[in-house]
Amino acid sequence: MNAYQGVFQRYEKKYLVTPEQYEYLSMVLEPRMVPDRFAQSTIGNIYYDTPDFRLIRRSLDRPAYKEKLRLRTYRTPHAGTEAFVEIKKKFDHVVYKRRIAMPYAQAVDYLAGGPAPEVSQISREIEWFRGFYEGLQPAMCICYDRYAVFDRHQPALRITFDSNIRWRDQALDLARGLDGQPVMENGLRLMEIKIPGVTPIWLARALSEAGIFPTHFSKYGRAYQIMLRGETATKGGVFCA
Repeated sequence: MNAYQGVFQRYEKKYLVTPEQYEYLSMVLEPRMVPDRFAQSTIGNIYYDTPDFRLIRRSLDRPAYKEKLRLRTYRTPHAGTEAFVEIKKKFDHVVYKRRIAMPYAQAVDYLAGGPAPEVSQISREIEWFRGFYEGLQPAMCICYDRYAVFDRHQPALRITFDSNIRWRDQALDLARGLDGQPVMENGLRLMEIKIPGVTPIWLARALSEAGIFPTHFSKYGRAYQIMLRGETATKGGVFCA
């Protein structure tokens, strides 16, 4: 496996960006930002939840504390593809993420109750999570195309743009492909600014000039809402949660 960052603590602010706003931001960001390790990728996630969707239902209530467990790859995987098992927690607007890397087939077995590739603080947290939430199982596949950059002068500042966000609640195996039904239309991108502290003045000014404002948006939450209504695509507008 390649070296990777396993622990994150940061603020994550979300914005829905139109094609015109994206073009403007691209010009502003180009002199400062450089592509990161997975600069352009198609990300596949399997979210794990209880049979009654306890985790996402609680998340949609927007509590002070919430958590999720997911399996992530950066392309359609085969058995040996690098995959990440991640716990993501949010408390008082701060995001804490822990993840461990392993081959995809091993990750699937691990989340089904198999042994950890190695014992660590992160693996103990994951195993506690699995034990606490009874009946944890694959619940939703969420995929999207991502473009990710970081600030050459302030590397902890990272910005991602997610487009073509899609979901499915069947065939919950990333090896079966990264297709699905759309979460939103109208060419919108979900932009996330990830930073340990406050947003830099130059970036805040650019967002203001482009008319881009923070929002609450959950990919898994939106897909869950669509699933409940029996829809296959959005009918105009977006759902924020």
